[in-house]
Amino acid sequence: MTDDSSNGLDQATVRPGVRSMMRPGVVRVLGQMGPRPARPIPQRYQPYRPVERVIPDADLPTEYVEGFLDVTPDGHGYLRPKMIPSSKDVYISSSQVRRFNLRPGDMVGGQAREPKETERYWGLLKVEKVNGDTPEKAGERPHFDEMTAVFPDEQIILETETEPLSTRIIDLIAPVGKGQRGLIVAQPKAGKTWLLRDMAQALSKNYPEMHVMAVLIGERPEEVTEVTRNLKGDVAASHFDEPPLEQVRIAELALERAKRLVESGKDVFVLLDSITRLARAYNLIGGNSGRMLSGGFSAEAIYPAKKAFGAARKLEEGGSLTIVGTCLVDTGSRMDDLIYEEFKGTGNMELHLDRRLADRRIYPAYNLLVSGTRGEEKLLGKRLEKVMQLRRMLDLLGEEERTELLIGKMKKTKNNDEFLDSLTKAG
Repeated sequence: MTDDSSNGLDQATVRPGVRSMMRPGVVRVLGQMGPRPARPIPQRYQPYRPVERVIPDADLPTEYVEGFLDVTPDGHGYLRPKMIPSSKDVYISSSQVRRFNLRPGDMVGGQAREPKETERYWGLLKVEKVNGDTPEKAGERPHFDEMTAVFPDEQIILETETEPLSTRIIDLIAPVGKGQRGLIVAQPKAGKTWLLRDMAQALSKNYPEMHVMAVLIGERPEEVTEVTRNLKGDVAASHFDEPPLEQVRIAELALERAKRLVESGKDVFVLLDSITRLARAYNLIGGNSGRMLSGGFSAEAIYPAKKAFGAARKLEEGGSLTIVGTCLVDTGSRMDDLIYEEFKGTGNMELHLDRRLADRRIYPAYNLLVSGTRGEEKLLGKRLEKVMQLRRMLDLLGEEERTELLIGKMKKTKNNDEFLDSLTKAG
């Protein structure tokens, strides 16, 4: 029989039921057993730590490149110089994306090498800039979805001179604030393309510090050329003959770019043409899965488009994302009418164009009675009482003469303040 004392064990240190399992020479003293070390808590991302790294292919000739980061589902990405896929894209590895906490839409710059024989794209060797700053600051940015959204309370003035009247009327009838979600509801050939051009030019003149972007989905090539030449800002465009998947990818990358700018405290204004074509593209790539609505539209396809439009907001921490998108109606397609019905409750500003006025060559062809902005009292300020008086006067007129009379009166004044003062004198 084995003596416990010969193994150096204290009777008090042996738990009941354990003695039968002990063998001489292999028993551990419980008092010497320390607590199990705690597992490290996983972090959301690994912060950037500058260390000495051996860069592969560092001896090869390199060139400084920049582009908007487009991350694939596999984790790696491509730097696209113009937001659209091209032969000038630069490959960036998934390890670099994780190391510097890069996000889709980041403007990334660094040294890249030419592609090897078996490669198609240039390869990024070193990340040197992220949105114009050092890579260390990339991990310190706030996340767009975690920032606090507040009501728009600062109006964006689109009036420039006596002409164009299109932007002057918007300031009074359907004012746009920083962080607004606006819908331009239009029939075909009602003048929405010209209206977007007037708004873009007004923004470039009145707010040179604001970042203006035009996102054109399924557009005609000549229209894309016209917008690119006249807009002082970024243009992300897809043509109507491109696959729906490409149209969706371009729109998503452009909106991610806008979010990255807002995270840095900037004001961004996105002109989206059109929400209808974007929803159609999501419907085509989604297939026939899920519940089908009238007009052959999938119920699941409406949510990605709503998410894109719903990104517009003013943030309490600073910065704003304003999105004004066009929505087509009366096209003869039940699907287009359904898309508008789904979106009309999501925007807080609507501007309706009337095809009948456009056919009579009355521009801008606004339907003044149904156009307006929710919470306009927070935007108009001292003009509110005079604008309410204007609406009451327009309501007394017939539908055919309402817009025509307003245009005629505004042409006789130099600016909106003079026009509103003339209403007071007339009353």
